[in-house]
Amino acid sequence: MIKIKSSAELRLMMESNEIAAQALALAGRTIRPGMSTWELDKTVHDFIVRKGAIPSSLGYAGFPNSCCISVNEELIHGIPSKKKIIREGDIVTVDVTTLYKGWQGDNARTFTVGKVSPEAERLLKVTEEALWKGIEQAVPGNRVGDISAAVQAHVEAGGYHVVRQYVGHGIGTEMHEDPEVPNFGRAGRGPRLVPGMTICIEPMVNESTPEVKVLSDKWTVVEANGKLSAHFEHCIAITNDKPLIMTLESH
Repeated sequence: MIKIKSSAELRLMMESNEIAAQALALAGRTIRPGMSTWELDKTVHDFIVRKGAIPSSLGYAGFPNSCCISVNEELIHGIPSKKKIIREGDIVTVDVTTLYKGWQGDNARTFTVGKVSPEAERLLKVTEEALWKGIEQAVPGNRVGDISAAVQAHVEAGGYHVVRQYVGHGIGTEMHEDPEVPNFGRAGRGPRLVPGMTICIEPMVNESTPEVKVLSDKWTVVEANGKLSAHFEHCIAITNDKPLIMTLESH
C-alpha cells in the first residue's frame, strides 16, 4: 500500500533527509587515499548521532555498519572494514540512511578519489544525469514507469547497463515502502504519481553487464564482470508542482 504523507509529515521527513544529505556531503569531503572504509563509516555515524538521529542501516536485516560503502566494481551494500583501504583513482559509493523523529532519510552518491580514469568519470556522469532524468518525470499525473523509462533510456544511450535485481522504493516511517521504483520499464505503466507520495529514485548502473553477483559476505553486490559500477540516489516528494528533492543540504 502506498502511503500518502501530509504536509506536517513531509516537513518531518525533510528534517531527516537533510541530515542524511549533510552526512553524505561530509563523506564526500572526508574521503581520501589511505583511509579505510571503516574510518569513513565512523565519520558518518558520529555525525548522524550528533544530530540526534539514528543511522538506519545499522542493524537493518543484520547489516553491521552505519552506511554502505562500495568501491569500484562494488555496486551497493559494501560493508565498511578496517582492511578495506581507499586508493587514489578509486570510485567510492556511499549510501546514507537516517531515522529522525520517526521518519527515514536516504541518499547515495558515487565519489571520485583523486584523479580517476576517463572511463570512471563518464560512468559517473551518465549515472547522475540518469537520476535527474528520472526526477524530471516525478510529477503528478505521471506514472512510476515514466521515471523508470527515462532512467533506462539515458543509461542505455550512454552505453551502460541498468541493474534489474535492485530498484528504488517508497520511503516514510519505513526505509522501504511501496511502490517499487525500477530503473527500467515502460512509460505509462505502474502506479500513478500523486501529491504526498515519497520515493527514492536511485539509478544503479554497471559498466559492462546488467548482471551482478553477491559476495560471500551475503551483502556486497558487485558488477558480474568485475567492471565499474555507480549509484546515485535522491529522496523526493511528489507535489502539486515540480518534484521536491528532500536530500539537499538546505531547503
